[in-house]
Amino acid sequence: MIQNKVLFVCIHNSARSQMAEAFLKKWGNEHFIAESAGLEPGTLNPNVVAVMAEIGIDISHNKTQSVFDLFKAAKKYDAVVTVCDGASAEQCPIFPGNVKRIAWSFPDPSSFKGTHEEILKHTREVRDTIEQKIKSFVEESKELKYWF
Repeated sequence: MIQNKVLFVCIHNSARSQMAEAFLKKWGNEHFIAESAGLEPGTLNPNVVAVMAEIGIDISHNKTQSVFDLFKAAKKYDAVVTVCDGASAEQCPIFPGNVKRIAWSFPDPSSFKGTHEEILKHTREVRDTIEQKIKSFVEESKELKYWF
Protein backbone atom coordinates (compact mmCIF):
# COMPACT_ATOMS: atom_id res chain seq x y z
CA MET A 1 0.00 0.00 0.00
CA ILE A 2 1.27 3.44 -0.93
CA GLN A 3 1.47 5.92 1.92
CA ASN A 4 2.02 9.54 0.95
CA LYS A 5 4.06 11.66 3.34
CA VAL A 6 2.41 14.96 4.24
CA LEU A 7 3.95 17.76 6.29
CA PHE A 8 1.73 20.42 7.86
CA VAL A 9 3.45 23.73 8.61
CA CYS A 10 2.39 26.78 10.61
CA ILE A 11 4.20 29.43 12.62
CA HIS A 12 4.81 27.75 15.99
CA ASN A 13 3.68 24.15 15.41
CA SER A 14 1.53 24.71 18.48
CA ALA A 15 -2.04 24.65 17.13
CA ARG A 16 -3.18 24.46 13.49
CA SER A 17 -0.46 22.16 12.17
CA GLN A 18 -0.80 19.89 15.22
CA MET A 19 -4.56 19.61 14.65
CA ALA A 20 -4.12 18.92 10.93
CA GLU A 21 -1.54 16.22 11.64
CA ALA A 22 -3.81 14.55 14.22
CA PHE A 23 -6.81 14.62 11.89
CA LEU A 24 -4.88 13.19 8.95
CA LYS A 25 -3.67 10.39 11.20
CA LYS A 26 -7.29 9.78 12.23
CA TRP A 27 -9.00 10.01 8.83
CA GLY A 28 -6.27 9.01 6.39
CA ASN A 29 -3.88 6.88 8.38
CA GLU A 30 -3.99 3.94 5.98
CA HIS A 31 -2.92 6.11 3.04
CA PHE A 32 -0.90 8.91 4.62
CA ILE A 33 2.00 9.49 6.96
CA ALA A 34 1.44 12.84 8.67
CA GLU A 35 3.92 15.11 10.39
CA SER A 36 3.88 18.75 11.46
CA ALA A 37 6.41 21.49 12.08
CA GLY A 38 6.69 25.23 12.62
CA LEU A 39 8.68 28.13 11.26
CA GLU A 40 9.47 29.19 14.85
CA PRO A 41 8.53 26.21 17.06
CA GLY A 42 6.92 27.11 20.34
CA THR A 43 4.95 25.16 22.92
CA LEU A 44 1.63 23.42 22.45
CA ASN A 45 -1.34 25.75 22.86
CA PRO A 46 -3.23 24.48 25.95
CA ASN A 47 -6.58 25.53 24.47
CA VAL A 48 -5.90 23.42 21.39
CA VAL A 49 -4.89 20.47 23.57
CA ALA A 50 -8.19 20.90 25.48
CA VAL A 51 -10.48 21.11 22.45
CA MET A 52 -8.79 18.13 20.80
CA ALA A 53 -9.23 16.13 24.03
CA GLU A 54 -12.95 17.00 23.93
CA ILE A 55 -13.25 14.88 20.78
CA GLY A 56 -11.04 12.08 22.02
CA ILE A 57 -7.71 13.06 20.44
CA ASP A 58 -4.80 13.41 22.84
CA ILE A 59 -2.03 15.65 21.52
CA SER A 60 -0.79 16.63 24.98
CA HIS A 61 2.46 14.69 24.59
CA ASN A 62 3.24 15.97 21.08
CA LYS A 63 6.48 17.86 20.63
CA THR A 64 6.91 20.92 18.44
CA GLN A 65 9.61 20.87 15.81
CA SER A 66 11.24 23.18 13.30
CA VAL A 67 10.47 22.89 9.62
CA PHE A 68 14.05 24.01 8.96
CA ASP A 69 15.42 21.07 10.97
CA LEU A 70 13.37 18.70 8.82
CA PHE A 71 14.63 20.47 5.70
CA LYS A 72 18.26 20.24 6.86
CA ALA A 73 17.76 16.55 7.64
CA ALA A 74 16.73 16.11 3.98
CA LYS A 75 13.34 14.69 4.94
CA LYS A 76 11.21 14.01 1.88
CA TYR A 77 7.49 14.69 1.59
CA ASP A 78 4.92 14.19 -1.13
CA ALA A 79 3.02 17.28 -0.01
CA VAL A 80 3.73 20.26 2.23
CA VAL A 81 0.57 21.96 3.46
CA THR A 82 0.83 25.38 5.06
CA VAL A 83 -2.01 26.05 7.47
CA CYS A 84 -1.08 29.62 8.42
CA ASP A 85 -1.66 32.92 6.68
CA GLY A 86 -0.20 33.53 3.23
CA ALA A 87 2.68 35.79 4.28
CA SER A 88 3.91 33.24 6.79
CA ALA A 89 3.52 30.41 4.28
CA GLU A 90 5.95 32.20 1.97
CA GLN A 91 8.70 31.69 4.57
CA CYS A 92 8.42 27.90 4.34
CA PRO A 93 11.44 26.26 2.73
CA ILE A 94 11.10 24.49 -0.59
CA PHE A 95 11.59 20.78 0.02
CA PRO A 96 13.54 18.88 -2.62
CA GLY A 97 11.87 16.57 -5.09
CA ASN A 98 8.44 16.59 -6.62
CA VAL A 99 6.59 18.09 -3.65
CA LYS A 100 3.02 19.30 -4.00
CA ARG A 101 2.64 22.62 -2.16
CA ILE A 102 -0.79 23.34 -0.75
CA ALA A 103 -1.86 26.46 1.15
CA TRP A 104 -4.79 26.43 3.56
CA SER A 105 -5.40 29.50 5.68
CA PHE A 106 -6.91 29.14 9.15
CA PRO A 107 -7.16 31.70 11.98
CA ASP A 108 -4.43 31.42 14.62
CA PRO A 109 -5.85 30.27 17.98
CA SER A 110 -3.03 32.05 19.80
CA SER A 111 -4.43 35.37 18.56
CA PHE A 112 -7.95 34.86 19.93
CA LYS A 113 -9.13 37.38 22.52
CA GLY A 114 -12.00 37.33 25.00
CA THR A 115 -13.04 35.23 27.93
CA HIS A 116 -11.65 31.73 28.29
CA GLU A 117 -14.97 30.30 27.02
CA GLU A 118 -14.96 32.65 23.99
CA ILE A 119 -11.40 31.63 23.15
CA LEU A 120 -12.33 27.94 23.44
CA LYS A 121 -15.39 28.51 21.23
CA HIS A 122 -13.26 30.06 18.47
CA THR A 123 -10.63 27.35 18.87
CA ARG A 124 -13.33 24.69 18.44
CA GLU A 125 -14.46 26.42 15.25
CA VAL A 126 -10.92 26.27 13.85
CA ARG A 127 -10.62 22.62 14.96
CA ASP A 128 -13.87 21.70 13.22
CA THR A 129 -12.91 23.57 10.04
CA ILE A 130 -9.54 21.82 9.92
CA GLU A 131 -11.17 18.44 10.44
CA GLN A 132 -13.60 19.04 7.57
CA LYS A 133 -10.74 20.18 5.32
CA ILE A 134 -8.78 17.03 6.16
CA LYS A 135 -11.80 14.80 5.47
CA SER A 136 -12.24 16.48 2.07
CA PHE A 137 -8.51 16.13 1.36
CA VAL A 138 -8.62 12.39 2.11
CA GLU A 139 -11.75 11.87 -0.02
CA GLU A 140 -10.33 13.90 -2.91
CA SER A 141 -7.11 11.90 -2.74
CA LYS A 142 -9.04 8.62 -2.92
CA GLU A 143 -11.03 9.83 -5.93
CA LEU A 144 -7.87 10.92 -7.71
CA LYS A 145 -6.14 7.64 -6.85
CA TYR A 146 -3.61 9.41 -4.61
CA TRP A 147 -2.45 12.18 -6.88
CA PHE A 148 0.95 12.72 -5.34
